[in-house]
Amino acid sequence: MNARTPDILKNDKKTINGWAFFDWANSSYALVIAVAIFPNYFIRQTDDIINLAGWQISNSSLYAFSISFAYLIIALMLPVLSGVADYSGRRLFFLKIFTFLGSTSCIALFFFKGMPQLALGLGCFILATIGFDGGKVFYNSYLPLISTEDKYDQVSARGFAFGYFGSVILLLINLLIIMKPELVGISDDDLAIRLAFVMVGVWWVAFAQIPFRRLPADNYSQVSKHILKKGIQEIRAVWKDLQPQKNTKRFLISFFCYSAGVQTILYLAATFAEKELSFETTELILIILILQIVAIGGAYLFAFISSLKGNKFSLLSMLVIWISICILAYFVQYKLQFYLIASLVGLVMGGIQSMSRSTYSKLIDDHVEDATSYFSFYEVLEKLAIVFGTFTFGFIDQLTGGMRNSVLVLAIYFLLGILLLSSVKIERKPKNQLRYS
Repeated sequence: MNARTPDILKNDKKTINGWAFFDWANSSYALVIAVAIFPNYFIRQTDDIINLAGWQISNSSLYAFSISFAYLIIALMLPVLSGVADYSGRRLFFLKIFTFLGSTSCIALFFFKGMPQLALGLGCFILATIGFDGGKVFYNSYLPLISTEDKYDQVSARGFAFGYFGSVILLLINLLIIMKPELVGISDDDLAIRLAFVMVGVWWVAFAQIPFRRLPADNYSQVSKHILKKGIQEIRAVWKDLQPQKNTKRFLISFFCYSAGVQTILYLAATFAEKELSFETTELILIILILQIVAIGGAYLFAFISSLKGNKFSLLSMLVIWISICILAYFVQYKLQFYLIASLVGLVMGGIQSMSRSTYSKLIDDHVEDATSYFSFYEVLEKLAIVFGTFTFGFIDQLTGGMRNSVLVLAIYFLLGILLLSSVKIERKPKNQLRYS
């Protein structure tokens, strides 16, 4: 039996804004470290070919494989942790644990300077990734608890918008320090970059205090020595419940396919730009700023399209754009062309994530009591998708000696997502009438 869901006033503005501030806090990792600065820094500070346990592996492939490894660990952990959280009522507890792990690991990246600290750099990056994405299942599971079904799209978009605004502010500060390190009394460019890692960790843990104070407190049930077993049983129960839910299952499989493409592009775009087009750190930061600004509008744009045409139409439209992005990236030769591709990525980046989360919330609306366990399936599939996507990317890169073929292969994941999503029926209620899209 689950911990009883506490009585929560839904659609409360203060609670929703507090929830959204968690995106403001942890998105700094996703933008500054995972996307904008660390990939380029890692490629520059390491050898092109690294001897690892007798294997000759390119630094870009090693970076991709480190992401695969991090998400494999997350995928293995989350079914147990989310089941335990749902059974014992410890959503906020685990949200805090993963926040502390991620933020301290970001700060520790300050000590990664090059090949002598390769193990430290990869280890802290993996732990920071686990901290970032490991806590998202508990964060996402609050959505059906703090808002009603008709507000899912808007509330979900607000969370992503808060994340984009907050992370852009921090990235602008980092850009200023990297371009003008003398403003903070330093002259070493690498030190300015490593200082950005510290700032992410501090920003993350500091702003996370807002949701920690505003989100409903955990409603603990008695913890028994068999709690891990209970957590696994909870997950199995949800899996059994999913069997007759054809629409939900089809959506999850489609989500798995296109997430492999989306998340891989977001994580490895910077390494592609550095190795294939020789982008500098400041140039990459400018690209990411463009991407983020466009993404804010994109999240709301596709929420609006969904209100007119339904979630499925909105998602399918974005997947077509993602396929176009892969094809264009394969042929890109000049930096200006890459800026234009980045703008397209920004347009659909926020929309695809926000719309996927709200669509799934609609599909599981009758299972709010098991929200954490249900969202664990969503999160685990996304993590496994990242494992498959990044491993595919790194393997093709290692096999062919270039990243362009890797990008082109990702288009297959998006195509599979389109084919599967086409058969999904999603309920929507415009103007108080139930329709299917």
